[in-house]
Amino acid sequence: MINILTPVSQGDGVVLKAPLSGYILPIEQVPDPVFAQKMVGDGISIDPISNVLIAPCDGEIIQIHPSYHALTLKTPEGLEVLMHIGLNTVTLRGEGFQPKVKMGDRIQTGDPLIEFDIDYVALNAKSLLTQIVITNSDQVVDFKTYSGYAIAGENVILELSLIPKVSENIPTSNQIITSDEITIPNPTGLHARPSAVLANLAKKYQSKIRLKRGDQDANVKSVVALMGLEVNHGDRVVLIAQGADAAAAIAELCEAIRSGLGEEGTPPMAAPASIAKLDIAAPPPHRRSDDPNLLLGVAASSGVAVGYTFRVREQEIKVVERGDNPNTERRKLETAIEQAKLEVEALRAKIHGQGDPGKAAIFAAHQELLEDPELMEISTSAIDKGNSAAFAWKQTFTNSAEELAKLHNELLSQRANDVRDVGQRVLRILTGVNSTKPIYPNHTILIAEDLTPSDMATLDRSKVIGFCTVAGGTTSHVAILARSLGIPAIAGTEAQVLDLTDGTPVILDGNKGTLKLNPTSAEMEQVKALQIKIAEKRKADVANGMKPAMTQDGYRMEVVANIGSKIEAETSVQLGGEGVGLLRTEFIFMDRSSAPTEDEQTEIYSSIAQVLGKEKPLIIRTLDVGGDKPLPYLPIPHEENPFLGERGIRVGFDRPEILRTQLRAILRSATSGNLKILFPMIARLEEIKMAKAMLEEEREKLKTPGVSVGIMVEIPAAAMMAEQFAKEVDFFSIGTNDLTQYTLAMDRGHPKLAPFVDGLNPALLKLIDLTVKGANQQGKWVGVCGGIASDSQAIPLLIGLGVKELSVSVPSIPTIKAQIRELSLVQCQELAQKALNAETGAEVRALVEAG
Repeated sequence: MINILTPVSQGDGVVLKAPLSGYILPIEQVPDPVFAQKMVGDGISIDPISNVLIAPCDGEIIQIHPSYHALTLKTPEGLEVLMHIGLNTVTLRGEGFQPKVKMGDRIQTGDPLIEFDIDYVALNAKSLLTQIVITNSDQVVDFKTYSGYAIAGENVILELSLIPKVSENIPTSNQIITSDEITIPNPTGLHARPSAVLANLAKKYQSKIRLKRGDQDANVKSVVALMGLEVNHGDRVVLIAQGADAAAAIAELCEAIRSGLGEEGTPPMAAPASIAKLDIAAPPPHRRSDDPNLLLGVAASSGVAVGYTFRVREQEIKVVERGDNPNTERRKLETAIEQAKLEVEALRAKIHGQGDPGKAAIFAAHQELLEDPELMEISTSAIDKGNSAAFAWKQTFTNSAEELAKLHNELLSQRANDVRDVGQRVLRILTGVNSTKPIYPNHTILIAEDLTPSDMATLDRSKVIGFCTVAGGTTSHVAILARSLGIPAIAGTEAQVLDLTDGTPVILDGNKGTLKLNPTSAEMEQVKALQIKIAEKRKADVANGMKPAMTQDGYRMEVVANIGSKIEAETSVQLGGEGVGLLRTEFIFMDRSSAPTEDEQTEIYSSIAQVLGKEKPLIIRTLDVGGDKPLPYLPIPHEENPFLGERGIRVGFDRPEILRTQLRAILRSATSGNLKILFPMIARLEEIKMAKAMLEEEREKLKTPGVSVGIMVEIPAAAMMAEQFAKEVDFFSIGTNDLTQYTLAMDRGHPKLAPFVDGLNPALLKLIDLTVKGANQQGKWVGVCGGIASDSQAIPLLIGLGVKELSVSVPSIPTIKAQIRELSLVQCQELAQKALNAETGAEVRALVEAG
């Protein structure tokens, strides 16, 4: 039974009892960002020891997942309580779960809801952790959570203080606060990521908050509404808040906007809203070809494909305009949205399980859209006028997508496709229409007005070898997914491509952004022959991947991998990788709401070391964030020049508890393999001495053996002082990406300057030369882990300069080892000396080409 905390007329307190017996954990510790980052809502988690989920309060069952692992009940006060048994249990498809209730049942505290086979679920799911989440957390003003052991039906786990109910259009206070004008600092304005960050910050306030630009305004709590406002760099905006906490809301949100919402200067790697990283580029010019058999578009994903066209048409779902009573229709829509959230969660988990958290974040962005208050508000308004839930929802998301598509900002206009994708998913659930998947012929080149991220995630890769769309561009989520899947693609193609007859032979060039129609048999065979040749070379390289990378005159190079996960470590070993030259630990810290614990890190590092074995090195770089890589739970104050501010080791010194925890985890993991520590962004000798002192203090506490220590050479000062640094460390690893931008004073992500940021600029080669010579003076070795280590034109030069190790992208390992086996050390040394005397990076590359 729901217990009221205080005798108020509106019922502003609710108590939830434990639905299972077990240990209570904070929701932030759940190893799944969908729950840990509270994308679904706030709540708690229980590690259960009982196997019958019971009702934590009175209410009505408003949603049961078809796999029976989750359901939602609504309390009389209107709170929606989602109970989700285990993690990734959707993949069990109902096996091991037996529902005890059905949709619409009214239940009382303690009633059985779902019985589950606890042993089966434990063995076949990712985890038994069961989440109790308030999906409409915006109605809760205060969460009081309990910890420790709880007995089902007896112990209280949550006490919730609710926002007093008021009339829909009357704020909780008449206080209206208007901010001063704010100039938008974001280089591309309020596109998807900063809009989502701002909306998430606003959602914790009761007040109604709107962003005003000129005579237009938008609901700040709606990502779609903010993007639709099309706020650009340099625009002046005003925040207006009305409600009891209006002043606090204005103060925090103004500061957040002024500081760039986490992306001042360059796009950040992580943000609270988990919106996927976007590649920023200027809109492509619209081109037309004079050749009727050559259609022009934009290169969206590299590669060449030879095949036959197949037109994809969007499934048309018919809806009935008039509905039942509004309460029933609203409930239908709420249930459909909850079902859609679970489906999107499954898609996100699938992509995440393939070892690509960055691409999985695209579907976390879809979760945000499903929680968008503007879409719900407009739909509900249409339902209240007598429309069916399906009609209201279709009209709402279609109009929103059309408005976004009209925007001039490419980043914003391409989010229209995400709105359509999410909208169609909910509409299918509402109408009971199954998604029809076409049967693709072999060697299919998909032709479509547009595709969705969901289309890409479920694509039949055995049949589809490329795609071409009229809409979209290089920054679309579909293009990002295509690149991650290695599918050649072009976008923004001339509209006449939609008129092609299915089965038309074509050559799709994802490098040039062209589609050649009706090529001759000879042309098709020529491209196929080249593809076969490349594939055979790749196959041979992989077959010989275990052979050492030794030049023809006996110079041995070590080829290791840059990785961010255990999956990549396993792949690198299979391809002939001789260890890990760079474990980017920032990936372990991202996609979560709090820093990983010492035990969590120890488990991760140990598991990767075990993959490599005792002999292969595992070089672990300590947390490298700040500047271009902020974390939501490690806020860094606004900096005018973030690349020259708190980055790398500087963050570790400022937040020593983070660095010391990581050092202890690495030391504890050292018994599992050949571990080494790499400190990033070292510019001064004092810094490496301080870092070593911290490491030694933690080693003494743990009584563990020591580990080798190295530094990243990514600041010119470190290269210039290489001999002095070599007295303090065991090895160097040159991060050429940062070293290049710091040497040339050019941001490598700058849309205008990026083409000139060349790692083969002679100035960079001279700094590498200085580093190697300084290391040699002290008997230390030098590796390169930056981008040029995987650049075929750079490899002969690095060998010639005396580099001992190349840490490269995982897929390139066999090819790079094969290239080294074809080289001569003497010739590489002669070439390197010529390159040091060159004047430009282009001249250096010409020297390499000439051999």
